Amino acid sequence: MRGRQRNRESQEVEEETAFVSMTDLTVSFLFIVILLLAYFSSKYNPEKSIPLSIYRQVVVEKDVAEKRVHDLEDEIARLKQPNPLEHYIDQAMMERKQILEKLRDQLNIEFPDLKVTLSEQSDALHFQGDGLFASGSSMLRPERVNIVQSVGVRLQQLLPCYTLGPQSAWHSECNPNFAVIEAVQIEGHTDSDGDDQSNLVLSTNRADETFRVMVTKEPRLTSHLSYQRQPVLSVAGYGKMRPIASNNTAAGKAENRRIDLRLIMYVPARSEEIEHLRTALMDAPHG
Repeated sequence: MRGRQRNRESQEVEEETAFVSMTDLTVSFLFIVILLLAYFSSKYNPEKSIPLSIYRQVVVEKDVAEKRVHDLEDEIARLKQPNPLEHYIDQAMMERKQILEKLRDQLNIEFPDLKVTLSEQSDALHFQGDGLFASGSSMLRPERVNIVQSVGVRLQQLLPCYTLGPQSAWHSECNPNFAVIEAVQIEGHTDSDGDDQSNLVLSTNRADETFRVMVTKEPRLTSHLSYQRQPVLSVAGYGKMRPIASNNTAAGKAENRRIDLRLIMYVPARSEEIEHLRTALMDAPHG
């Protein structure tokens, strides 16, 4: 009997101890919670809090900004794409340079003593006038007539791929970029000696003489047409107005007394016109 009583007393003591432990744990947890609430309460500053309406406005503005950034990224990607019109014009200018370089190299091989140079803008060939004409004369030197005739022959070989008309002969190997020559201009120039009117007449007469000799040798040159269906071959005289060197030296004057062969390429106004140029070259009657 005494043993059973001691066991019962021991069990009651253990249950009371467990209850006290749980109570202590709960009190400790509540104490920690109270401390945390006190800490966060001390950090709270009404002046630094954001009203809900402002928060919502910020969220809306953030969405708008993100959309704007996305739109700008799309615009940048679009701008990085090559512009068809700019690309076509760049290719046409490069094609012109290659045509003139080819013509220059051929003439320099055929006539080593003739000074033929490419302009700084790569749009014309300069033929030094003293090599073609006597001073003050608009008649070609007899021994230089074959040079101008050769220019006409070589032009006739090049133009069919870049012009329209009955002599047109476009094919992808010679003109893959569908470049079109608007004009082949024969230009006469003088130095600054003499009066302006005389120089204009002299330069024009020299250009006319060059044109006459070329066309006499190659009559088909006059049949080449531009995109506007106008003859591409033309003549101009500028007198002393377009020097390429100083007129203060004899050497500079010699350079300014010259004939220029200038190529003017057709420049479309709109990208849609490029397809029209392609069609015009491909559908032109081939001579």
